[in-house]
Amino acid sequence: MNFDWEPLTQGVWRARLPFLDVTVGLVAGDSDVLLVDCGTTLAEARALDADVHVLTGRPVGQIVLTHNHFDHVLGSAHFTAAQIHCAPEVAETLSHGTAHLRADAVAYGADPVEVDETILALRPPRPGTCPATIDLGGRTVTVSHPGRGHTDHDLIVVVSGRRTVVFCGDLVEESGDPAIDEHSDVTAWPSTLDVLLDAAGPDGLLVPGHGAVVDADFVRRQQQWLVAWRAARQ
Repeated sequence: MNFDWEPLTQGVWRARLPFLDVTVGLVAGDSDVLLVDCGTTLAEARALDADVHVLTGRPVGQIVLTHNHFDHVLGSAHFTAAQIHCAPEVAETLSHGTAHLRADAVAYGADPVEVDETILALRPPRPGTCPATIDLGGRTVTVSHPGRGHTDHDLIVVVSGRRTVVFCGDLVEESGDPAIDEHSDVTAWPSTLDVLLDAAGPDGLLVPGHGAVVDADFVRRQQQWLVAWRAARQ
């Protein structure tokens, strides 16, 4: 195995990639396999693909890209046979924003040669409908846009079962403070997190875009942090 895959519930895992502590989710059904985000480079994506085959015996058939930042989307270049689900903003970035993706990736320490190789292999996806239900065979997942926050187009992936798992993308971060830039909506973000909490239920597992799996109390503390951050700048 290339990465350490943490089992969350039956047929559901997540891995924390060494580069930037990015989380990748994996959901396996009886007939199909879904990845949530896919890292920065072809090398990372190839390693993920190999691990998926070991864990599930199947190729990746479905990918959800939670938002348009380089560390979550560029690895999609490797998965040429997978159906990609994403917001229109992600498709636009992968079609026309590759210079910005490259600049950000290199600024954060990615190898420029590997990034260039990855961008050359990109195939811009067609955005899908949202919310959406994806049938993996004996298991379905739901993909939705809970509201504005880290970006204006964040998607979450909800896997129902005995214990609900919510892949939150960067709407939730555990290994650092929430990442805020000019495209974030800090005013709306706390309310968006209420939608995540409702989706997870009282004992659900919430999987951040970076860091360890968290519970509802952690997300409520992040809500308070965001409210305080905004108040300090008014």
